[in-house]
Amino acid sequence: MAISTDPDLNSPPRSVGERFLGLFTEVRPGEGTTALLMFANVFLILCAYYFVKPLREGWIAVSDISGLTKMEVKAYSSFIQSLFLLLVVGWYGRLACRWSRVTLITRATLFCIFNLLIFWFLQPGLFFAALPFSGIVFYVWVGMFGVFVVAQFWTFCADVYTDERGKRMLPMIAIGATSGAAVGSWLVSQLVDSGMVDTKILLLLATVPLFVSIGLTKIVDNRESGTQVPPAPEPRKQKETPSILSGARLVLISRFLLAAAIVTLLTNWVNTNGENLLFRVIQETLAGQAAVQGVTDSLAVLEFTRDGTTAFYGDFFFWVNIVALILQAFVASRLLKYGGFATIALMLPVIALLSYTAMALLPILAVVKMMKIAENATDYSINNTARHVLWLPVNSEMKFRGKPAIDTLYVRLGDGLAAITVLIGVQVVAMSTQAFFVFNVSLVLCWLGFTALMIREHRKASERIT
Repeated sequence: MAISTDPDLNSPPRSVGERFLGLFTEVRPGEGTTALLMFANVFLILCAYYFVKPLREGWIAVSDISGLTKMEVKAYSSFIQSLFLLLVVGWYGRLACRWSRVTLITRATLFCIFNLLIFWFLQPGLFFAALPFSGIVFYVWVGMFGVFVVAQFWTFCADVYTDERGKRMLPMIAIGATSGAAVGSWLVSQLVDSGMVDTKILLLLATVPLFVSIGLTKIVDNRESGTQVPPAPEPRKQKETPSILSGARLVLISRFLLAAAIVTLLTNWVNTNGENLLFRVIQETLAGQAAVQGVTDSLAVLEFTRDGTTAFYGDFFFWVNIVALILQAFVASRLLKYGGFATIALMLPVIALLSYTAMALLPILAVVKMMKIAENATDYSINNTARHVLWLPVNSEMKFRGKPAIDTLYVRLGDGLAAITVLIGVQVVAMSTQAFFVFNVSLVLCWLGFTALMIREHRKASERIT
């Protein structure tokens, strides 16, 4: 009797879990357990992150600084956070060279858990009324939390999976990330709105999935450590390591990179302006609600504002992540397949133009919330795909020198311009909320023009390699 040489016939049958995962991607026998563990791991990490993220907005809302509006406090804190992240990324990179991956992840996560406990103790209304600048420190720290815990998971994924397995498994694992973000933000909204959980407890709840995540990471590391391919010999070091500044100089002599850099700057400037304006409208709405409900005591107003802001952002992040999940799963790849790069690159600025025009015409919370959900969800899904596709036709020098410069300097420059926009708009010309939205519409028109230029340069680069 002949023995079949078909690998699919000779391989062991897939488990129930592997057959289920096969609905989303190709899963081969023996791969299902690790994939499910990684899926659960990132689900828990993002769930914990979205327990913390809405609370960040609630805390910054009650962190008043004399002479500054609430929107200014948030805008300036966001800019400080962006500068701080540049230092954190460098420090984290040095630690990654010293420790093994499981040691690095365990210690970084425990460090974040320890900080969560400290901030739980310091949050306003628990043991202290309101410590000066504590909300700003917490806002900056949450940005670091995202770098330490969220980003390191994807580094762990890239280390666990080979190139071929990664192409099959990472898109499926990414669904766990989006699902965890949606569930975490939904739980915050439901628990706070129903009164089942006080906002003061959210930081303690966030530590639970992080502890479980550490355990899952160790299990995966033990399972996969024996299957790692030995690393290739290190290439000879170059005389000069390319720096971000050298990448910035390269941007200035390439029309493709210059267009990509300006589009990145305008994208971040517009989006950060929108986040600041959403925050302003929320605070104006809550102040009006407090007055209508007769909440006048200072401590009562503080708690009303903090809880209302936290609950709003919990619901807001839920819908952003749900819509982003749907767009990523069912729309992004099809738009790219049938419309090409131009379609997905233009999608976000077109959505932004429609959104900010609607907000300028009717700057009320319901409209602003709906339009920002559309903008952010498109950014996290379709535009995220466009950012990856953008770099496919360019050479290695552009990728490894130009891309880091754009992803750091030009993104942070966008944050800085958003902070300057708030400074001038509030302190110098006293712009109304509606005027801020009109200004954002003008920025989006510039963004559309440079996106068209970037598409043209991308087409030229694609033609050169075909």
